Amino acid sequence: MKKILPAFLFVVMLLTVFAAASELPTMGIGPSITSDVKAKKRYTIACIVKNSTNPYMVGNLKGTEKAGIDMGFDSVLMAPSTNDSVEEQVKIMEDLIQRGVDAFIVHCVDTNGIMPGVRKAMRAEIPVATIGTPAAIETFLRTGVDYYETGLVVGDAIAQKLGGKGKVIILEGPPGAQNAIERLQGLQIALDKYPGMEIVASQTAKFKRVEGMQVAENLLQRHKDVAAIFGCNDEMAIGAVQAVKAAGLEGKVLVAGFDGNQDGAAAIRDGDMYISYNTDPFGSAYLACAYLVQYLNDGAKPPKYFVPFPSKTDDPLITKENIAKYISEIAWWK
Repeated sequence: MKKILPAFLFVVMLLTVFAAASELPTMGIGPSITSDVKAKKRYTIACIVKNSTNPYMVGNLKGTEKAGIDMGFDSVLMAPSTNDSVEEQVKIMEDLIQRGVDAFIVHCVDTNGIMPGVRKAMRAEIPVATIGTPAAIETFLRTGVDYYETGLVVGDAIAQKLGGKGKVIILEGPPGAQNAIERLQGLQIALDKYPGMEIVASQTAKFKRVEGMQVAENLLQRHKDVAAIFGCNDEMAIGAVQAVKAAGLEGKVLVAGFDGNQDGAAAIRDGDMYISYNTDPFGSAYLACAYLVQYLNDGAKPPKYFVPFPSKTDDPLITKENIAKYISEIAWWK
């Protein structure tokens, strides 16, 4: 006769299994992130980002560099000479495959455009981890934040601050970039829950500060009664802050961003920006390195293709109330 476990014991066992399956090979977040993972050989892991000017991309590079020091591998840190050139990203991958690199971390410029490089890496049995915009097919790993979740969380926070009523502008990321699409969808779903919230304009500014300012300026001329502007990254949000000040609407329009970069944090501290979301590109790259080293050591694979980091459980919202702690203890750019 089979023994039947008491219900509470069964639940405990399930939670234990789940916790074990979801345990990360890293501890902490931001500059405090660490790992017990050590490379058994002197591997070479290359991190290729979209450009060397966006603070998020610089965070990816620095996280990879720190992981190399901590885990004992050689890091190669690369970006296209022409910002956001997917053709150059592919060429960099091809060159590094010829040089015998052991693994890639790629923040793809374009989901489909990166595929020639990804396919060549796969044929050479070189694992590819992506951060932000993934490749068009599943690779070894995708990490970074769940962009859809970030949109939901920030959209809900702004809607609640406005009492569920108000007109808003959204500055979108690059057209066709999967991470930009996911964040926009999260924002739209969050705002749809509040009948009094109205999106009066939603336009791309390509994750760039200057374009964020220019697009926001043009939209504010047509929509002077907006209550909030969502910049789908901090760079566009900072541009929106500049546009709000130029329009004489300072203190009347809430500005939200994503990333928690240095200038975004300063804008929150100074009261120019209302909220941002800590996307921790430093920790995301560090985590990707830990999974890659585990795989190179003994073939261990991540528990699933997409391992979001950081997540909602890491208290990612950055506001006036916690900005001092964020800057002093958590900020990934320090």
